[in-house]
Amino acid sequence: MCESNAYIEENGNETLFLETVDIIRPEGMNIYLRDFWGQEKVFKGRIKEISLLKHRIVLVRQECEDV
Repeated sequence: MCESNAYIEENGNETLFLETVDIIRPEGMNIYLRDFWGQEKVFKGRIKEISLLKHRIVLVRQECEDV
């Protein structure tokens, strides 16, 4: 299987967000993810890193920008 696990990085720590991610799609300021079994999650932030060899997706929360 070629699916990846998605993790949220905060304060130097990573927590599992979704396992066996099959689809990842940017949608504006959000990241849409769906796993192998059809579970869907939306993360408000950005992709920090994707490692295809390690099957890892690292997400970070979107920082507020001053306007």
